Amino acid sequence: MQVYGIDAMIRIVSHLAFIYLTFWALGSLRIETFFKALHTTQIRLILVLISVAIGFTASNFFLEIIILCKNLFLVGF
Repeated sequence: MQVYGIDAMIRIVSHLAFIYLTFWALGSLRIETFFKALHTTQIRLILVLISVAIGFTASNFFLEIIILCKNLFLVGF
């Protein structure tokens, strides 16, 4: 699927928003308390990578739902 212009901007903003929301949500888990205090940088890096993976997946899911709904209403029943 090729996307141009405004569609590309919507996808970029959606991905970044979901990654941010995921990072914000994972921050409430306080994962640092389960590990040694010496590795906080590594733990934060893992949280960022997990946030990217979950946020990107969630964003793709919602964008796909929007595309499917748009196609459904364009084609009709």
